[in-house]
Amino acid sequence: MIDLNKISSLLGWPEKRKEIETSIEAIIGAVPEKRVEPQMKVTEEYETRGLTRKRVNLFVREDELVSGWLFVPDGKDESPAILCCHGKTPHGKDEAAGLDGNHRLAFAQHYAERGYITFAIDTITTGERISFKRQPFDTEIFYKDHPHLSLAGKMLADHMHAIDVFAEVKRVDATRIGVVGHGLGGLNALLLAAFDDRVQACVASCGFTRFATDKKPGTWAGDDSLMLIPKVADGKADALPFDWEHILALAAPTALQVITSLSESVHANPKSCQKAVTQASKVYKLLGAQSALNHYTHHDGDEVTPETLEVADEWFERWL
Repeated sequence: MIDLNKISSLLGWPEKRKEIETSIEAIIGAVPEKRVEPQMKVTEEYETRGLTRKRVNLFVREDELVSGWLFVPDGKDESPAILCCHGKTPHGKDEAAGLDGNHRLAFAQHYAERGYITFAIDTITTGERISFKRQPFDTEIFYKDHPHLSLAGKMLADHMHAIDVFAEVKRVDATRIGVVGHGLGGLNALLLAAFDDRVQACVASCGFTRFATDKKPGTWAGDDSLMLIPKVADGKADALPFDWEHILALAAPTALQVITSLSESVHANPKSCQKAVTQASKVYKLLGAQSALNHYTHHDGDEVTPETLEVADEWFERWL
């Protein structure tokens, strides 16, 4: 495992960065370098309170169609955009859009009302992507069809396709794209920020705990049946070639706001997040982006509160 503390020169970082990328891809499944050309079709459109909400279908593979909600607020051209990753909810994109589920997690609606163009898709096994006669987050069929991939890797690839949609929206300023998520959505937001350099700002709430101190690494906290990364779950955490500090470091110099609950968290050891942020900050400092990485902690449990939402709002206002 690469010791981020020993990276003392900016000259050595590109080589180390590639080594970290390769080690992560070997565990979660290769991130596609070439993706299908964006093919999006608007199938429904609703106008309300200065917003247009569109149901968009897009192909993430030649034979795989995904549905999402695209919000376009009335207003000026060259607007910033935010991809909104939903959490562990059977409602998928509908929760992010404020149509079902926990309305505190309606990030797509919330940020559209603040003037951002937003987009949210169903991840595999949720929303309209739940297999016939299967429960949400039932991954049996997925792993039968993709034995060399991980659920985390598949969600990352699909969210990279989702970012492609912004390129098809003429009003989006491609230099101001962000991503936000809470819980499982926070995990997805961090992976996207690490592997997609189109992301300029990220807010990730309650998305991880370090593998080294996780009682059951590779599964989602509180749900042993939700297998995110089989190769992590099957091995010993101390033998892994990376941990979350390496994922955070890959995001540098993307503006990254990590939000962690230190009490009543679903994660086994949320305090370990501070170590990951501290380690990753070494790389941010090397790149001259010390202020672009921040860690906000609270004791409000595994919830998005008005206070934590304000932290997220201020981060996007600052960096987008």
